[in-house]
Amino acid sequence: MTKIVTCRSCGSDRLTTFLDLGLQPIANALVEPDRVGQPEDRYPLEVAHCADCALVQVTESLPPEVLFGRDYPYFSSFSPALLKHSRDHALALIAERGLGPDSLVVEVASNDGYLLKNFVERGVPVLGIDPAEGPARAAVAAGVETLNTFFDRALAERLAGEGRRADVILANNVAAHVDGINAFVAGFAPLLKDDGIVEIEVAYLLDLVESCAFDTIYHEHVFYHSLTALEPLFQRHGLHMNDVERLDIHGGSIRVRFSRHPGKTDRLLAQLGEESRLGMAGIGFYADFADRVAAVGRDLRALVGRLRAEGARIAAYGAAAKGATLLNYAGLTAAELAYVVDRNTHKVGKYMPGTGLEIRPVEALREDRPDYLLLLAWNFGREIMRQNQDFADAGGRFILPVPEPRIVSGVDEVRGAKIGTVAA
Repeated sequence: MTKIVTCRSCGSDRLTTFLDLGLQPIANALVEPDRVGQPEDRYPLEVAHCADCALVQVTESLPPEVLFGRDYPYFSSFSPALLKHSRDHALALIAERGLGPDSLVVEVASNDGYLLKNFVERGVPVLGIDPAEGPARAAVAAGVETLNTFFDRALAERLAGEGRRADVILANNVAAHVDGINAFVAGFAPLLKDDGIVEIEVAYLLDLVESCAFDTIYHEHVFYHSLTALEPLFQRHGLHMNDVERLDIHGGSIRVRFSRHPGKTDRLLAQLGEESRLGMAGIGFYADFADRVAAVGRDLRALVGRLRAEGARIAAYGAAAKGATLLNYAGLTAAELAYVVDRNTHKVGKYMPGTGLEIRPVEALREDRPDYLLLLAWNFGREIMRQNQDFADAGGRFILPVPEPRIVSGVDEVRGAKIGTVAA
């Protein structure tokens, strides 16, 4: 673990911490059954703002092999909403860019091939790059060529030297994870054809702050992105930010397009203007965030305590990293919650870090019938509630933790909230 005293992007020493979530376990370090009750490593989780480039980042660095090693449990293909979102994106790119058998699509952090397989189905050559052994192995088994390694400039130059330059480079939900962000971004331009594009998807800092979605903060998420901070980072490495699309996925994200040539769209200019109007480049924008986070933790503890005092049994849904942050910050453990369920079979049978909560299959809800279901994976809330309509029909109710804890009976009560999309 290394304490950061200068900005990872621009090198400035003008970092100001505005949120402290205390000592937290590694959010994706699920506990094996034979290690339950044994001490777990915990690390400071603080968030700072750079006064010079506006990048928001955690103040501690953990080695990537610790965060994304052999047992990394996240497999994208277990989320129907994410699969639909990714397929729609792939098909739109194929049509827009005229991609075919002579093209190449490269995805950095390709996970289990959930996105690239859509290009493969249409006869478009692909290459996935991912350091996590389990997901990379699953991608290869699904017919997606994958390099099980970290992406950087050296790898990009080797691939380009082999004649493998990309028409499209995709990097979804990874730019937030890379501590050495300059070495990472420096790899895009050498790998890109002159008329190619880079598209990244990242959680949007504006949505995080407005929704008080502090549970998306954990050691694996090194950065929290605004357009204001992304532009100088990519410009430094020869790429121009040209377009942005706001997305509902993951509680509020942005899809940002870069290329070798400048050409800002009107909607990018409008969103940059909105960030400027809100003052996102300055520390003042985050002035009351810590107080709002504390209120969520306090109110969630109180709500769970009241329901328990009334005799209710409460389970949780979604053994996600965000759930680990939320539970540990709010101090909710196996003493308050019965268990957590998840669709990901790679997580079932293990335990949530820091809490002692067993992870069971979703089918446990039908056998056990708790009274309430705390949605830890609230970013897919609509999908989860739709999939568990029988739970609601039997009288079960859902607890949404952010932007303030509240009880709902189903999707109809949360219209307009950033809790994810309903899978088709």
